[in-house]
Amino acid sequence: MQGDEPPKLVTKRILIVEDNELNMKLLRDVLDAYGYATITTGEGAEALTLARDKRPNLILMDLQLPDISGFDAVRRLKDQEATRTIPVIAVTAFAMVGDERKALTSGCDAYLAKPILLRDLLDLVERFIGQASDPR
Repeated sequence: MQGDEPPKLVTKRILIVEDNELNMKLLRDVLDAYGYATITTGEGAEALTLARDKRPNLILMDLQLPDISGFDAVRRLKDQEATRTIPVIAVTAFAMVGDERKALTSGCDAYLAKPILLRDLLDLVERFIGQASDPR
């Protein structure tokens, strides 16, 4: 009876781009606890490759990275056909006047200032990609 099989759950993947180990651990632990699969890197250039190869459902992008800026990484992601539609949330300590607008102008879909309020993070994640798993 094929019609009686339960639907398979597809876990949503989130690419976390964060060069601070403590911030990375916090984001990864929280998202893992809520059932999301996480992919991590501390470098913008590697984020471009991971986004193209792994096709995450969402990217959390620090804007201050050691190799290329998060702004540049987001612009490159949005310029590539394969990664253009992946939503990007800027997660940054950049909290100066105009920084949110700059992040959104560079292609980010939302902006979250550090220190991160976990409820705000989870609300944004759910707004863009929904719950951690979808029945397929």
